[in-house]
Amino acid sequence: MASFNKVILAGNLTRDPDIRQAGSGLKVAEVRLAISERWSDKTTGQTKETTCFVDVVAWDRQAEFCQQYFAKGKPMLVEGRLQMDEWADKQTGEKRTKLRVRADRIQFWGSAPRQDGAPAAAPQAAADAPPAGAVAEDAGGGDLAHDDEQLPF
Repeated sequence: MASFNKVILAGNLTRDPDIRQAGSGLKVAEVRLAISERWSDKTTGQTKETTCFVDVVAWDRQAEFCQQYFAKGKPMLVEGRLQMDEWADKQTGEKRTKLRVRADRIQFWGSAPRQDGAPAAAPQAAADAPPAGAVAEDAGGGDLAHDDEQLPF
């Protein structure tokens, strides 16, 4: 039987990326996205909202990308796959599981509001800013940054 495991999410970081170094020497970033959905209640006409929180893990160059360019509240687009982690609780020995997203690709999403609450203005070039359309991909997925001008379409 064929299978397919693909996830695409866009949301805001609930905290700064948690960056660690794995035993292999690769960097690992753990982030949590808040993904909100708004709708209008048909009976009352009130706007309602629910938020789903999703844990994401990124490795190697993606982790470095997260560390350099993302912080709490920043919008992020993640393409990846679901991954089930299993372990035994250290105190009780009980089996624990956690479903999270293993990021294959991370990129900027939308524009963040300014600190003073006003709408964000067009971004200005900065010495440490990534090129337009910058993304980070899994080590097997390609280059860290892509420039829109280099795309064949």
